[in-house]
Formats: sequence, C-alpha cells, structure tokens
Amino acid sequence: MDAATSQRALIDRIEALVQEEVGRNISHLCAAAAGGLWAMASSIAVAPAPLVGVITGFYVPRASPPAAETDGPIGAALLLRALSAAGIPCRMATDEPCRATCAASLVGAGIGDVPLDVVALGAPLAPLVAAWTAAGVTHALSIERCGLAADGRPRNLRGADIGAFTAPMDELFLGGSWRTLAIGDSGNEIGMGALPRALIAQDVAHGDLIACATAADHLLVAGVSNWGAWGLIAALAVLRPDWRAAMVEALDPARDRAILEHAVSHGPAVDGVTALAELTVDSLDMSRHHAKLDAIRALIA
Repeated sequence: MDAATSQRALIDRIEALVQEEVGRNISHLCAAAAGGLWAMASSIAVAPAPLVGVITGFYVPRASPPAAETDGPIGAALLLRALSAAGIPCRMATDEPCRATCAASLVGAGIGDVPLDVVALGAPLAPLVAAWTAAGVTHALSIERCGLAADGRPRNLRGADIGAFTAPMDELFLGGSWRTLAIGDSGNEIGMGALPRALIAQDVAHGDLIACATAADHLLVAGVSNWGAWGLIAALAVLRPDWRAAMVEALDPARDRAILEHAVSHGPAVDGVTALAELTVDSLDMSRHHAKLDAIRALIA
C-alpha cells in the first residue's frame, strides 16, 4: 500500500469515528457525504499558504439564558488553536448574538488574539467579504452554523425561523474566491446544500423545511459537529507531518474541557438540546465526548 492510499484509509477511519449516530437519523446523510473529511483536509494540506476563516455560532433563543450553543464554537476554537500552533493564519467570524460565546471559546483555548469578525444583525456582509479577501483567506470553513433554507430563512431543528437572531453568514461563506468547507450534524447548517434536499427531508425531522440550501465544495457530516472539527485536526496531522505535533497537542480532553468551561461561564454557552448553560454538548456529557476524542487521537498515535 503506497503512502497516499494508507493516508486515505486512515482518514476514512477517522471519518467513520466522527460519524457515529447520536439520535438524529443522519446515517444516510453521512453515507452521501462519505469522503468529505479527506477532501477538506487535503484541500488545506496542499495549499501553498493556507489562511482559514471559520464561521460558527448557532443561537438558541429559547435557552436559559439565550445564547449560542456549545456545539460549534468549542470545536472551532480547538481547531483554530491547532492551526495557529502550526503557523497557519486563521480567524473566526460570527454575528452579534453569538459574539460572547465565540470570544469566550477563543480565550478558553488560549488564542484570544485570533481575529474575531462580528457582524451586526441587519448589517450588510459585503464589508466582511472584502476584509476576508484582503486578508488572503483561502478556505472558508463553516462549523455548526445555521444556514438559509429553501425559503430563505434560517431554521432550527424544530423548524422555527430564527432569522431575528441570525445573520445570513451564508453570504460570507459564498462571497469570496476561497474554497468552501463545512461541518454539520443535522441538515440545517451551512454547507448541507451539497446534499439533496429530498435526502434530508426523507430522514430528518422537519427536513424538507429546515434543509439548508447553501452548498459547500467539501462537506463533512458528523454525529456532533465538534467531533467533525476534531476529525479535521486529526486528518491534518496525518497529511502534514510538519503540522503533526501541533495537531496532536490540540487533541487533548483537558484542553477541550477548559474551552467548554470558559465558554459556558463567560459567554455564556448553552447546550443546544437541553437549552441549559451546562457542561454538555448536544445533551451528551464530557465522558462521552472525551471517549470519542481519545479514540480519534489513538488512531493517529
């Protein structure tokens, strides 16, 4: 087996790990997007001078207190820590309702100096597109960010229109000449338009209503979106030996917990399923998540 074939086989195993079903009925979505992790990691790994812009933050207006959910910003912050440590310039973008959660996640990851671009609700996205273009962004990566459905409205898993709390970051995602990468776990996130709407409608509750229409060049469907971010870190460690040490260092349960604790206490951040400010992600406790993180790390060890 040559090196490229071996790398592909290992990354496919990582992808299978992060695609574990947690109750959303997304197995067919995972199958349809198979190979997405290899494609997105390869796109970054072969770029002569990658600069990654991450879009994240999914607001939960019914939460107590209303805030962005823990899935998305936590995984994004860990990924950005790994990229920064490997010498890869990066930045994060969100909207005003999700600002505090995203900022707290970056601080919790020890990378509070990573640029955080924030869009006010109702403000045009063109200035931010221009700023990312001027900065030289090569890859726009959306992680668990609610996208626009076929009716032009952002909808949560209940089918509720959350446009009053959600800027259309799809316009930033699609606005430049960068490659578009996306990680999601339900069908309503930016990038899920790469899959047929009928497929999402077939398997996901309210799928026909909530399916995001915004497509990505490369899509990873994960059981939990934070797991997808971890999978991307691991895949980059496989593809780039010169980045490996930084990537492996980031895949640390203690680091992930520190980010989550800081985001919940200083954001706040809330669990998107329970709608509570607690140390869980998608109603799963840390032991479940960190067993997954340990399994991913073991694959590349």
